[in-house]
Amino acid sequence: MSATQIFNEGATQERAENARLSNIIGAIAVGDLVKSTLGPKGMDKILQSSTRGGDDGLVVTNDGATILKSIPLDNAAAKVLVNISKVQDDEVGDGTTSVCVLAAEILRQAEQLLDQRIHPQTIIDGFRLATSSARTALENAAVSHKDNAEQWREDLLCIARTTLSSKVLASDKDMFAEMCVDAVLRLQGSTNLDRIQIIKKAGGKVSDSYLSDGFILNKKIGVNQPRTIKGARILVANTPMDTDKVKVFGAHIKVSDTAQLAELERAEREKMRAKVQKIAALGINVFVNRQLIYNWPEQLFADAGIMAIEHADFDGVERLALVTGGEIASSFDSPELLKLGSCETVEEIIIGEDRMVKFSGVAAGQACTIVLRGGTQQMLDEAERSIHDAIAVLSQTVAEPRIVYGGGCSETLMSKAVDEAAKTVAGKKSIAMEAFARALRQMPTILADNAGLDSADLVAKLRAAHYDGKNTAGLDLYNGEVIDVKGKVTESFKLKRQVLLSASEAAEMILRVDDIIRCAPRQRRN
Repeated sequence: MSATQIFNEGATQERAENARLSNIIGAIAVGDLVKSTLGPKGMDKILQSSTRGGDDGLVVTNDGATILKSIPLDNAAAKVLVNISKVQDDEVGDGTTSVCVLAAEILRQAEQLLDQRIHPQTIIDGFRLATSSARTALENAAVSHKDNAEQWREDLLCIARTTLSSKVLASDKDMFAEMCVDAVLRLQGSTNLDRIQIIKKAGGKVSDSYLSDGFILNKKIGVNQPRTIKGARILVANTPMDTDKVKVFGAHIKVSDTAQLAELERAEREKMRAKVQKIAALGINVFVNRQLIYNWPEQLFADAGIMAIEHADFDGVERLALVTGGEIASSFDSPELLKLGSCETVEEIIIGEDRMVKFSGVAAGQACTIVLRGGTQQMLDEAERSIHDAIAVLSQTVAEPRIVYGGGCSETLMSKAVDEAAKTVAGKKSIAMEAFARALRQMPTILADNAGLDSADLVAKLRAAHYDGKNTAGLDLYNGEVIDVKGKVTESFKLKRQVLLSASEAAEMILRVDDIIRCAPRQRRN
């Protein structure tokens, strides 16, 4: 007697062990893909697009979130890991590789427990107890120096250096750490990173990069207009400044001689003159428009002594309105409703070979611009990703000021706490907890492996140091030894907590699955 078919033809089903194994193998494969990028000695990946040619289709990076979101994956569990790396990126900005690798290592341990015929729900219960013990240990180890301004700044610099040490900017990490900390402290506690603009200009070398106070707009000032304005009153607009043509579909205007054509053009010019006069009457001296400004209105602005900047793309006008305290206008009939922006100085500057416009002393005094220089576009793109990671982590640390120590220190600390908690738990749950502790110890092991060091020897020494009461012991991957990492390798508490919780939740979710049902692909009709 044949089995009853309940799915559409072509649909497939994987059950129990097969489904679980398929998920675990997919997740471990993703972890193995990115784990070589972990740590200060991590390697980079080249991602090459088959559809986009030239520089656009080539990405060189070691940022976990960038790698994972660029790769098309078919495995369901692999997609879960991609999602947790995206959440980590959105929530904290860094630790995207760590969270995937930890989740994969937890599942690797879970696979061995499943082989021992331990039920997935028992494993999950053990993992939950382990996560709780690890989180408590991490919270107890976290410290905050926000009350001591000098020590607090040093902590932030150390976090920035730790974040940048695994990036392409590692050789200049001290310079960029200062830059990132200065930029984030200007935000005065805000986590709105839109006020920190990053401009990339190919040319020069990476160490030519600098932090500029104020806002830089990558546009040019109009012809014959003032190049510097003090006490700027700024109107940010999104309005057509070409010619107000008859915009009715299918409309035609017939003229019988050139005089009538000239009359039409004169009417258009007068209409534009009236529009410019309306704008000038607002008492502004800087006009920034998202759309084009044609030669005639540009000349009118020059005659009125107004600096006009055209084609400031939407990202540009949005940020400019934010930092100058204005609002984007599209109509000028009700001057009382318009909100103008202001700043101390607007001037033309030159970066590389390009002219740009700098707004200094803006209303939102926190605004600043990081100008990145570098030899290739790929280098600049990766430098931007590195800077973004650093300022995101720093802004989150300012909001949640507790710090923990890196270099495998926190993971070893948590694994020790989980091991000790496992001794007090009866039954098979304690075996799952010990497995979780082993997964945590894999993090310093991978860091050492990526640096080409003897990981078994180093991690054994690190574990022994922690059991000896040295709670701030971690790995020095440059010299291949166990050191006191206090003040040397510092990480955000929020980052480490998020990595732990996201990785354990993702592993638990994948372990719960015992059935994978794939619907039949849609048939192509000829």
